[in-house]
Amino acid sequence: MTPTIAKAAYVLMAALWYVLRIPHERKARKTPIARDALDARERLRLTVSLTGLGIVPMIYVATGWPAFAARSFSPLAAWLGVVLAVAALVVFRLTHKALGRYWSVSLQMRKEHKLITEGIYSRIRHPMYSAFWLWALAQALLLPNWIAGLSGIIGFGTLYLLRVGPEERMLLDTFGDEYRAYMARTGRLLPKLF
Repeated sequence: MTPTIAKAAYVLMAALWYVLRIPHERKARKTPIARDALDARERLRLTVSLTGLGIVPMIYVATGWPAFAARSFSPLAAWLGVVLAVAALVVFRLTHKALGRYWSVSLQMRKEHKLITEGIYSRIRHPMYSAFWLWALAQALLLPNWIAGLSGIIGFGTLYLLRVGPEERMLLDTFGDEYRAYMARTGRLLPKLF
């Protein structure tokens, strides 16, 4: 593994991420929205996340900027980054497959929205967030730059910390006791062990 191959792996991961999402985005657009929480705060959260997981690392891959934040490259870390990237893509795919037409980028409830508890959702309440955390960790391992590598953890971490609470409130408001029971038997990001 070389730094160039690690950068190429990051770019490939990002490209596959968007390719996997395209058919689900098309399906979701055909399903009317019943409740939309896409306000200025949500737009800011999404922008911060996109900056950390996409814009900053792609600038680094294309230009090497910010060179002053370079760190030594570790082939072993890069290989671990590839493994995490593959895991992220698998979880991402399983999440989209389970959500189907109910998927959305922002906090939205579709008309006739059903609580999804099958597939990967049978064990994890927010596997999409799990996939993004895996991506952020893969990025940190693949890109040997303190800023570009860690920007995904900071960018997505900001979105996660500011969004998961409002999302769970929206789900509780929509599904009530059904969601409470679901929360009791699932883990937020990882399967419950007990």
